Amino acid sequence: MTATIKSTHPVLQSVPLGFPWATMDPFLFCAHHQDHYPVGTKTLGVKPEALVGRKLGMDFESKDGFRMYHGSPVPGFPAHPHRGFETVTLVQKGYCDHADSLGASARFGEGDAQWVTTGSGVVHSEMFPLLNEEEANPLELFQIWLNLPSKDKMAPAHFSLFWSSDIPKVLETDSQGREAEITLVAGELNGVRAPSPPPHSWAYNPAHDVAIWFIRLVPGRKWTLPPACAGTNRALYFYEGDSLQIDGVEFKSQQCLALSASAEVEIAAGSKEVKILLLQGQPIGEAVQQSGPFVMNTREELRQTIADYQATQFGGWPWSSPSPLHPPGQGRFAQYGVNEVKKLPPR
Repeated sequence: MTATIKSTHPVLQSVPLGFPWATMDPFLFCAHHQDHYPVGTKTLGVKPEALVGRKLGMDFESKDGFRMYHGSPVPGFPAHPHRGFETVTLVQKGYCDHADSLGASARFGEGDAQWVTTGSGVVHSEMFPLLNEEEANPLELFQIWLNLPSKDKMAPAHFSLFWSSDIPKVLETDSQGREAEITLVAGELNGVRAPSPPPHSWAYNPAHDVAIWFIRLVPGRKWTLPPACAGTNRALYFYEGDSLQIDGVEFKSQQCLALSASAEVEIAAGSKEVKILLLQGQPIGEAVQQSGPFVMNTREELRQTIADYQATQFGGWPWSSPSPLHPPGQGRFAQYGVNEVKKLPPR
């Protein structure tokens, strides 16, 4: 059910979170994956007995606290194509093994962010290795789809990875020592700027006012969200905690709260710590036509995209498996192409 707030309040609308989360232009959607995977095997997967009774290959229903998605015995998403938008993948807990048709590969997690401009076309896989054979392997992952304007839908595909140590956090403490922590994946706050997005991203131009922030408030903490630019679409996704107040009105968890862009907004945590994802940006304002993993402006462009993929496979798949995994002992790394040196996160 949608609740509409009185016109003078900065919250314009509240909508319960579903799966995936509904978003506003320039975003297409956000998927919040929370899976409590059991202990892993030597091959980084789930034990055979835990797979009994599952719809393997299309397992999006939580059973025993986790989903396999399209993977087996390792959960995840084997090789699949995209064109016409960007994926921003934020792994808060656990790990993701990435491989793509550009020759790029990575293992990232524990706060790292991957940003892929799919542009004219890319094929990639996203697998979730269960690296721990002694304890459970929890996964918490957000994947945000950010649209591309028509002029950039056929831009060259681009892979980038931001290590958690490169993603700035703004920490503010009140007079009682209570923390407000804002993690900046995209955008700027108090003169602190997130890593630069890919060059063809809608987020690359600061005038587009794109922000992707994680906001964490300890119990009882109040924090003021500064206003955005006029015309910006702005929403808070309240995904963890019991309740919060926005300018004196209480909201329960698992809500999307659409905000007035021009308003300064006071947010106050309830009796438990709250976690919020903020997504905002100037709208692209173009027609959107989507068919599965392809997002274009017209139906004819979609038909051409499907024909292009059938003819070229977007350059082909350079890996021996549709779901490549990196060795069990391999730590976090990123390799940006077949002939490029691996980059490791700073110690």
